[in-house]
Amino acid sequence: MGMNVAKKLIASHLVSGEMVIGQEIGIRIDQTLTQDATGTMVMLELEAMGLKRARTELSCQYVDHNLIQEDNKNPDDHLFLYSACQRFGVWYSRPGNGVSHPVHMERFGRPGVTLLGSDSHTPGAGALGQLAIGAGGLEVALAIAGQPFFFKMPQIWGVKLTGKLPDWVSAKDVILEMLRRYTVAGGLGRIIEYYGPGLECLSTMDRHVIANMGAELGATTTVFPADDEVKAFMKSQGRESEFSYLLPDTEGDYDVHDEIDLSTLEPLIAMPSSPDNVKYVREVAGTPIYQSYIGSSANPGYKDLAIPAEIVRGRTIHPRVSFDVNPASRQVLENLVRDGYMMPLIHSGGRVHQAGCNGCIGMGQAPATKEISLRTVPRNFPGRSGTMDDLVCLVSPETAAASALTGVITDPRDLGKANGHPAMEYPRITEPADPIINTTMLVAPPPQEEAEKIELRKGPNIMSLPPITPIEDEISLPVMIKLGDKISTDSISPAGARALPFRSNIPRIAQFCFEREDPSYHDRAVAVRELGGHIIVGGETYGQGSSREHAALAPRFLGCRVVLTKSFARIHRSNLVNFGILPLNFVDKADYDKIEQGDILHIQGIRAQIAAGQQVKVTNQRTGETLTVQHDLSERQVEVLLKGGLINWIKERL
Repeated sequence: MGMNVAKKLIASHLVSGEMVIGQEIGIRIDQTLTQDATGTMVMLELEAMGLKRARTELSCQYVDHNLIQEDNKNPDDHLFLYSACQRFGVWYSRPGNGVSHPVHMERFGRPGVTLLGSDSHTPGAGALGQLAIGAGGLEVALAIAGQPFFFKMPQIWGVKLTGKLPDWVSAKDVILEMLRRYTVAGGLGRIIEYYGPGLECLSTMDRHVIANMGAELGATTTVFPADDEVKAFMKSQGRESEFSYLLPDTEGDYDVHDEIDLSTLEPLIAMPSSPDNVKYVREVAGTPIYQSYIGSSANPGYKDLAIPAEIVRGRTIHPRVSFDVNPASRQVLENLVRDGYMMPLIHSGGRVHQAGCNGCIGMGQAPATKEISLRTVPRNFPGRSGTMDDLVCLVSPETAAASALTGVITDPRDLGKANGHPAMEYPRITEPADPIINTTMLVAPPPQEEAEKIELRKGPNIMSLPPITPIEDEISLPVMIKLGDKISTDSISPAGARALPFRSNIPRIAQFCFEREDPSYHDRAVAVRELGGHIIVGGETYGQGSSREHAALAPRFLGCRVVLTKSFARIHRSNLVNFGILPLNFVDKADYDKIEQGDILHIQGIRAQIAAGQQVKVTNQRTGETLTVQHDLSERQVEVLLKGGLINWIKERL
């Protein structure tokens, strides 16, 4: 029987389990990707494991999130990461070299390999025909140590693309159309695979835009075939010898089917404050804006800045608008300078920032209070921009540039109409066939005999991991906080310039836990921590968004033992298990309304219950009612949880 691309990738790396939907499988990991917001913890975890040398084909640590150096904390961590990479045999991408995702595609990605990254947007590399999956840092640390990555065999969701994108419509509108149709939970338990004749109009970096934001659908990952377009991309990067074709055998071999006629799409916009709050741009056109932001990991390509450059060439940005230009890789920036596209961006009023994540993760470029910010970034969760009362919208580069000129949300197709000014032709930009390639910002690790002599450089802000103890067999704990639907990891453990510098200091970063939802959570949790801890109750897709494991580790440090929700996002659920927190789901979602913040929930025989089956009995001492809830853990995850988390579990095996 023929196989699709996703199944070929899994089958060629399968080391345990069977490819049966819903069953746990383990795959061999060829490459890993870490970034500084999560990588510091990964390096501390490698130290805790006693690892001598990375056991992957290639691992690379990128410094792209925490670039602001307002005091010692970030630069100290940069030096720590550099020393750790030298010590453990990991490549090091220097600050300013760019965001991990496009840089990894430029220099290391190739068809047919597996990539595990401690960043939820790692699936962007699926544009190359890789199986690229985002995971918690601890799971990435285990992959670096040569261990398999475990997950449940997903459904393969085949999306056939036909037709051709109209002028003023781009790859961003394709993924926004998917979010419009299916919401942030539409991809749960699925790998999305795009195929069909419509691929001919999508460059490799266009495909990256779509694959990157597949994370916003909740998908395990997104894959594209490795075809002639990918071959041309790799040739332009000087790596054609690493290319190999990877194509589906048949079009029909998918568990779920869908189709998009690209020619029918029009400009879309995700309104505040969720990636699936999607509308047609024409529906909200005319709304005043404060900021227009182009670049980031979600639109990192050459065209994503060159097309806006042509749109604003010879024009001036509206005086109310901050036009932020955020190149995602140094290589792209160098080529834009060479080819004359940076001058019109600068001359029009653009504010150019260094190559990195920057405003996407709340590191500068924050918008004004309650003012519309149009951004080509991947997500717009509340407060993620750095402004508590932000109004961030997700748009294409075309919509962002057109709106920057007018000062209001503007359908970019209107630029092609003669409305009192000369009609503008849609800029037709192609990726350069001979790009400048600068590899000097990537530092290779030394030979092992030299590496073993290197000491880790730990600044005063780097703390050892707190010990994690196994869950007790009987608990009676208060519901410390009850939350609604779509609580993201940004809401649990915020990013931004205030919090992320403490990423390697768990007691300090824990002080920011849930501050956007309930500023009293930290102090209340500390008050009962020594009495056994507490429980968190949440709604649908709890823990969506970033893969940061701090959103599990910090609540665990504060005494969280159980999280009970209507449903979990995949990565966060795994992170909870990895740090010894029991994730439970309501069997009857109506039972969510029967629990109030402050209720005492009693569970007895926990260890026997979760080992024996999926159902667990929970008694609410306020009402006296016993509710049936369930876990969805594999036998391996039950074993990990009962050991107190993944570090305790793996120590016995290493």
